Amino acid sequence: MPTTIADTIEDTIEDTIESTAVKNLTKPERAAHILSELERLYPTTPVPLDHTDPYTLLIAVLLSAQCTDERVNKITPALFDLADNPFDMAQQPVEVIKAIIRPCGLSPKKSQAIQGLSQILVEQYQGVVPADMDILETLPGVGHKTAGVVMAQAFGVPAFPVDTHIHRLAQRWGLTSGKNVTQTERDLKKLFPKEKWNKLHLQIIFYGREYCQARACHGLACPICTHCYPNRKHPKKLKKP
Repeated sequence: MPTTIADTIEDTIEDTIESTAVKNLTKPERAAHILSELERLYPTTPVPLDHTDPYTLLIAVLLSAQCTDERVNKITPALFDLADNPFDMAQQPVEVIKAIIRPCGLSPKKSQAIQGLSQILVEQYQGVVPADMDILETLPGVGHKTAGVVMAQAFGVPAFPVDTHIHRLAQRWGLTSGKNVTQTERDLKKLFPKEKWNKLHLQIIFYGREYCQARACHGLACPICTHCYPNRKHPKKLKKP
């Protein structure tokens, strides 16, 4: 969606008018500080979802939709005891898969997607998860964000998958207009070096969970928000994904 005059005025207020008492950082200054601070806080970025290979990561990420990583990690051991590869998973009845993953939510759709994508991997890709973003997005239950996580964390291909945490923080930090996750991803990719994307994706998620939660900071309290916008007086209005 194109930027409106109202959005431009809002961004201008954030960056200039609001900073009459204390100077807010410019966008390049904010980006540099964010990179430095996140690297200090999270020098290592273990993947939060337990997995052993690209296939188990793909399934875990699919399950994490509208579900916490902690809950997924409690469910996947039983699921992967049943089947930890597409050949075995494709043979499982959907009802059996659904019973195991029910605590993750959306189990009817997720169980069908798990069996369906497993069958496709067996029939079309010799049971191998393809390291190809476009192909991954054609698999049942695999959207752009899920495909991006797999590309980044399983194959090391630069990607910047945007979840609700990243979408929220990017707006609070003035890095995007936040029209939608597509626009947020595009803006972040332009702003940060490509070689930083995969690690930064996880660092922002970790920071959002620890310091800048949805119902806590509102752009006014966490260390990065207050450093980037020392003169911000009102909660940052956010656009939903």
